[in-house]
Amino acid sequence: MTSSKDQAQKISELLHEVGETHHAVYRITDGTDPDWASFYSNWLVTLSELPELLDEKPVRSELTALLVEADRDYTREDPDERWEDYYARRLLAELGSG
Repeated sequence: MTSSKDQAQKISELLHEVGETHHAVYRITDGTDPDWASFYSNWLVTLSELPELLDEKPVRSELTALLVEADRDYTREDPDERWEDYYARRLLAELGSG
């Protein structure tokens, strides 16, 4: 059984990967995309191991909303940690089975 700390680390790695992928796809705009959360959620749900890590496939629209909420909170709180780690804990808390 994978610990929640291990799950959060793996989700953080997926978030980093989707961030890199998004930036490459939107290279012409230097990564600028006002609908970034839709891109991230689609990639995470359909092209990554996130559903296996969560033990179920998240609803894409719910994941999109959670990403936007995490982004707003991260920006407001300005924590001393990587955005990927912050978002991963949030997603695991909201969508994880444990």
